[in-house]
Amino acid sequence: MTSPLLELDNLHTFFYTDTGVARSVDGVSFHVGAGETVGVVGESGCGKSVTALSILRLIRAPGRIESGSAIRFEGADLLSLGERDMQRIRGNRIAMVFQEPMTALNPVFTVGDQIAEVARIHANMSKRDAAAKAVEMLRLVGIPAPEQRATEYPHQLSGGMRQRVVIAMALVMNPALIIADEPTTALDVTIQAQILELLADLTKRLGTSILLITHDLGVVAENCSRVIVMYAGEVVEEAATPDLFARAHHPYTEGLLGAMPRVGGTAERLATIPGTVPPPTNWPNGCRFRDRCQYAWERCEAEHPPLYQIGGGHTSRCHLAVEPERRAHPHTPLAAAVGASAA
Repeated sequence: MTSPLLELDNLHTFFYTDTGVARSVDGVSFHVGAGETVGVVGESGCGKSVTALSILRLIRAPGRIESGSAIRFEGADLLSLGERDMQRIRGNRIAMVFQEPMTALNPVFTVGDQIAEVARIHANMSKRDAAAKAVEMLRLVGIPAPEQRATEYPHQLSGGMRQRVVIAMALVMNPALIIADEPTTALDVTIQAQILELLADLTKRLGTSILLITHDLGVVAENCSRVIVMYAGEVVEEAATPDLFARAHHPYTEGLLGAMPRVGGTAERLATIPGTVPPPTNWPNGCRFRDRCQYAWERCEAEHPPLYQIGGGHTSRCHLAVEPERRAHPHTPLAAAVGASAA
């Protein structure tokens, strides 16, 4: 069995604030194989983006990656590398596509210059060769009239084109891994589909692995071979995509699937998950989802659940794995009861 391209082992990333220690990423472990597209899903505040920034070691004070964490990429321990070595990896072997291209692009430089800069830094290309490479990359990501577009500024392009420019920048050095952090959030539905289709096509043609961070399970269903569900700073479920959609185990994953709109059939009110993600400065004892869970019982408060093996590479951080009979007795979650009494 070949080693994973990327492997996170017990990753902890904490932020030391005036209000306490925010344990934003609290013991996360997963891997990404060569040529694989893996989805990381969860609502805002669950630690997805902090996990991505931790991989590239872009966490700045008051945050830090705690000792005992491990991030291995292509066999190297990224946490042991010096900053100069990390700079050779960022944008070269690992590239990132951010969710808002207007903040990822510099408004005072042409898009061609910004793409060319990546080639000049990492491949030591001449100015002329780098400019030609920029045009080539714009053509690769499907931007029409690439020679003209290379001379334009970000504000002269549509949102979809700007996102394609960001992807072109990420692909300049043919990286082994692209981290795409909510790459379609700011785009309309038709452009979203085009961007996701582009990423999928590039994966097939170039063999690039993708870590796709999103809150949209529909995006995951269409594009990912495996899904990692995060909640309150930790992984709560992981499975192959078809397996997760066919037999989700964790109540949080069930809630996410229940909240997905469906086409056809009778009109039904979408299910909701009561309450909100607890603050990372005050994760609850036991199961962190228990106040929002319709199955929670005494064990969920007393004992923090491990990642149980469900079978076939499917894991779930829920005590229902060993007491499945509890599913027969759902009840009103504490968060919903408190909300109703407050109203």
